[in-house]
Amino acid sequence: MRYTLRKDEKLRHKRLVEDLFAEGNTLYEFPLRLTWRLIDTEALANSFRAEIPQKVGNIQMLVTVPKKKRRHAVDRVLMRRRIREAYRLNRLPLKAALENIDNVGTLSLAFIYISDRNLPYSLIESKMKRLLSRLHSTINVQ
Repeated sequence: MRYTLRKDEKLRHKRLVEDLFAEGNTLYEFPLRLTWRLIDTEALANSFRAEIPQKVGNIQMLVTVPKKKRRHAVDRVLMRRRIREAYRLNRLPLKAALENIDNVGTLSLAFIYISDRNLPYSLIESKMKRLLSRLHSTINVQ
């Protein structure tokens, strides 16, 4: 199984991002905040004018590190890379669980870094695992 993070797994459509932050649910695990939204196929089709673009995967994610928290670009990039790597290595159980649920268009995820210091990768990864397991249990309940 490949661990690469392909283009269809990156959340980049403006409408989906706006809807995620307007209507999404939130989970916290310091230093990360996860905003997520599970969209069925009908709602996903209504989000676009013509049809659903080809490059919309089952799970789409974005990472944001606010400039207000991390002033220097090198710090923002470093934390963005650590969060993306932790997600990339730990996303497979969530992806497998999502395939078992019917009528799912996409699961949109936004990871927001809320600390004002650079934290080590080991801490980021442990919090990411915890967030993804909480999300997995929340989705299974619905």
